[in-house]
Amino acid sequence: DDELFYPKEQPRLVYHIDEGAVAALTNYYKREIKPGSDVLDVCSSWVSHYPYGLKLGRVAGTGMNSRELSSNTQLTEYTQRDLNKVPTLPYSDNSFDVVTCVVSIDYLTKPVEILSEVRRVLRPGGKVILSQSNRMFMTKAVRMWVSMGDQDHLELIGQYLKYAGGFGAPKAYDISAKGRGARDPMYIVQSVKA
Repeated sequence: DDELFYPKEQPRLVYHIDEGAVAALTNYYKREIKPGSDVLDVCSSWVSHYPYGLKLGRVAGTGMNSRELSSNTQLTEYTQRDLNKVPTLPYSDNSFDVVTCVVSIDYLTKPVEILSEVRRVLRPGGKVILSQSNRMFMTKAVRMWVSMGDQDHLELIGQYLKYAGGFGAPKAYDISAKGRGARDPMYIVQSVKA
């Protein structure tokens, strides 16, 4: 139960990936998200990893813990919601240019339903950017995820998008930081609403 994993009185104000992976993701967003975009961060927390110099429009977040979400200075609005219990997004159709989900798709028990919702709230031509590393809370990740490798994870995310429907062919990228101190890999699976 996610309420036991994310108790309201105990927010997790920690990075779930190392500094190299965070920097790689932030740099990727800088290249891929246009200024002025309306953005939704699904499974959001106290940080969204968007570049601070990037002027965005509406920046909404949906996540498990209200205290974490209220600490996220990049969000202009947020909604606390357990997407495993209520797999719907509380936003109107065609509301966002970009939807992101940072290292959390492995925790969703209904990922196809959530990605169908992502498609619904994206504007035509909008993109979904799903980032993934190999770090996880083993007791929270869905069972099949734990036994899979990085390549399998990317293929599975691509299949989630396929079965959600209404997206173009997904593309996967390895954007992992290189060099000294880089430990956590960082991968992207991205697609565009058809």
